[in-house]
Amino acid sequence: MNITKQTALVTGANKGLGFETARQLARQGFTVWLGCRDQERGESAAKELAGDGDVRLVSLDVTDGESVRAAAARISDEASALDVLVNNAGVAIGEGEGPPSAVQQETIQRTLDVNVYGALRVTQAFLPLLRKAQAGRIVNVSSTLGSITALTSPGSPLGHIPAFAYPASKTLLNALTGWLAAELSGTPVKVNSVCPGNNATDMNPGPGAQPPSEGAKVIVRAATLEADGPTGTFFDMNGPVSW
Repeated sequence: MNITKQTALVTGANKGLGFETARQLARQGFTVWLGCRDQERGESAAKELAGDGDVRLVSLDVTDGESVRAAAARISDEASALDVLVNNAGVAIGEGEGPPSAVQQETIQRTLDVNVYGALRVTQAFLPLLRKAQAGRIVNVSSTLGSITALTSPGSPLGHIPAFAYPASKTLLNALTGWLAAELSGTPVKVNSVCPGNNATDMNPGPGAQPPSEGAKVIVRAATLEADGPTGTFFDMNGPVSW
């Protein structure tokens, strides 16, 4: 079966920002593939989103190259192109996290394997399908914590956050955005990083956070940019974010 309407893949889509991004894209008429590592949770998410549009589950573990390649083959069998890739899957590991002087190297490695290498694995596997789209869009879900400019600005509170692995992973993810955008310059494929803000998710259960449905809006904005929209940029709901 060939799918002629626009198609999107959202990684880490069974909950939180990924789930709400999938919902909003489905409501806009996309065929949305939920990339989920946990089959049971993925099936539950797909069932819950069924009323929002054409939502499909694909098994996808971004840390496993074989799983990523199998997902790409599966979607290629059913879609002639991929219009949107949202690299949303991410982790923030509490155990062993800390400032550069104290963070455990294993924590850094585990964080990068998902937040950076995972995004790279998925992008490399699906780039051939994205190139076949009339206007491919790659959205890397980042964070202002990854901004070196914000970190080193006088009086910035970021330097007092007792964490290095997670912010550094988002800095590297932003680097991936820039390099991909440069490589794909002159093609219809646009690549951008977005910061969805402070959202109430499993990774961020603290008070004062907005619902993930709000944070997903900026992801969807980047996923649905017009032809004259930006590429190689970093922005949030309020506009550009400094690298």
